[in-house]
Amino acid sequence: MSKKFDVVVIGAGPGGYVAAIRAGQLGLTVACIESQAYADPKGAVRLGGTCLNEGCIPSKALLQSSELFDQAGHSFVMHGISSENLKMDVAAMVRRKDNIVTQLTSGIRGLFKKYKVTLLPGHGKFVGRTEDFWQIDVDGETVEAKHVIVATGSKARHLDGIPVDNKIICDNIGALGFDKAPKRLGVIGAGVIGLELGSVWKRLGAEVTVLEALPDFLAAADQAVAKEAWKVFTQKQGLNILLSVNIKKVTQSKKSVIVEYEAEDESRTLECDRLIVSVGRIPNTDKVGAEVVDLKLDDKGRIDVNEYCETNLPNVWAVGDVIRGPMLAHKGMEEGVMVAERIAGQAGHVNYDVIPWVIYTHPEIAWVGKTEQQLKNEGIEYRVGQIPFAANGRALGQGDTTGFVKVLADAKTDRILGVHVIGNNASELIAEAVVAMEFGASSEDIARICHAHPTLSEALHEAMLAVSKRSLHF
Repeated sequence: MSKKFDVVVIGAGPGGYVAAIRAGQLGLTVACIESQAYADPKGAVRLGGTCLNEGCIPSKALLQSSELFDQAGHSFVMHGISSENLKMDVAAMVRRKDNIVTQLTSGIRGLFKKYKVTLLPGHGKFVGRTEDFWQIDVDGETVEAKHVIVATGSKARHLDGIPVDNKIICDNIGALGFDKAPKRLGVIGAGVIGLELGSVWKRLGAEVTVLEALPDFLAAADQAVAKEAWKVFTQKQGLNILLSVNIKKVTQSKKSVIVEYEAEDESRTLECDRLIVSVGRIPNTDKVGAEVVDLKLDDKGRIDVNEYCETNLPNVWAVGDVIRGPMLAHKGMEEGVMVAERIAGQAGHVNYDVIPWVIYTHPEIAWVGKTEQQLKNEGIEYRVGQIPFAANGRALGQGDTTGFVKVLADAKTDRILGVHVIGNNASELIAEAVVAMEFGASSEDIARICHAHPTLSEALHEAMLAVSKRSLHF
């Protein structure tokens, strides 16, 4: 007789494991299916998905290590700290990254035990339905569930004619495990992954060239932020970023890669020791048995859902990278919580208008809400408050005054419509803006809140004041 559960979650990435834990907290019987071992030395299933094993967490570990190395070589001297004969042990840096991943994956296993979530190792897919239960095959064994949450995540998109071996030509997986910094690194794609991983190896000595197909740099970000980021990355940090690039051919030898491309109506060639292909991600929906149960997919292979992540099938839900919206781990987590709570009869929800975006380069880039160009296109009247970190005492003390905080508020109601930050700790500063916008705050509301001095958060406070042209320190 097959095992029966209230909820079966297919996939243990951010959306999946969080949904399973929350459902367990609410007293439901829960199982979570996961097939990927990732880099586990024993071949055991690892939890946390791409984010924890091959994405967000390991990349941030490498970014932190490489940034400290860069600061030691270039910024410590202003503090009176000598750093002669500086060197980086790349193997040790990678081991530290791996240890962090192991610690966190083990932590999720502990949480599964705490909240009585049954882990089912193997590949899960729909095989049918009885009157009350969905039937899920897990490597030849069938389990049944009243509710199913599909959280199978995404995988790196590859380009035709460019064979990824994750040794010389790499996607995000291979780019996280280089044994040394390449002398010449090529990156196809100037999105989040390309910029972050390009930054890591640039700091460690690589000559980095980024090839981007789009004509605009960071088109999703506010134009003022994109312009500042372009200046910093290209002029100060030395990233060679080319736009409107058309890749024609990629050939590989044992030691190098030749990329033939067109830019500015000219045929060009890039020779590099390693190449990173970072051109987006595609949803993992091809092996979930969607066709067996008529689970509806859109033209991009994503599972079609409504605002509450319900699919076209009764009691079947989907969260994270397999559905519409940005492929962000924290979005998937919030959807996982919402679905678990709605299954339990609660009123879970996700406000998609206040999902923050973060790029963990240096300086960091973060935003929430509308960009200025979006407001113009939508014909919304707005006011702007912008303050540079050069006017912030904490930033001066830290020796890093790059960037600014920009606030966009409705011209009539003063409600905050968007906040954009480029600078040190932007990823942390954006949280206050998310809270403010979630509760419909105005720029005046935040301007009236006391912010500790000296802190970087004062730049946000000053930007709120600047909306009504009364900033106090700029």
